[in-house]
Amino acid sequence: MYRKANIEDCSEVYALICELEGKELPYKEFAKIFSEQVKDEHYYCLVYEYEGKVIAVLNLRFEGQLHHASKIAEIMEFEVSEKYRSGGIGKQMITAAFEIARDLGCSQIEVATNNLRKGAHRFYSRAGMHNFHYKFSMPLIGEDFEENAIGR
Repeated sequence: MYRKANIEDCSEVYALICELEGKELPYKEFAKIFSEQVKDEHYYCLVYEYEGKVIAVLNLRFEGQLHHASKIAEIMEFEVSEKYRSGGIGKQMITAAFEIARDLGCSQIEVATNNLRKGAHRFYSRAGMHNFHYKFSMPLIGEDFEENAIGR
């Protein structure tokens, strides 16, 4: 069953986000951000719990955007544990995210996903989303890479 995350979910959400990113993130910094977001009305972290364990996470952010002149929802992170994929959990989670965003007055929902995540692209297309944008990024600290890779 899916539900809104709480602070007690931090370590399980952390494990899922590390799985998504293909690397171990610094836990202390992660926990600080998670704690802040759980209390912030501009975020809604949805988790899916199965047999007492969080096996999926979908983190939403809500903000008013000038170029839309309305509130927009953005999927910031979305991961279903690999062991539980293809069982309909992702579809339930994204459908719930659409409803939450609509109920909070959002006129649109968006997601940015790495070009290498072909499975995610197919998933979002099947969910009815369209690829109308490019997203550009540049690291402001650390090393700059010319080649795209997950897990850096």
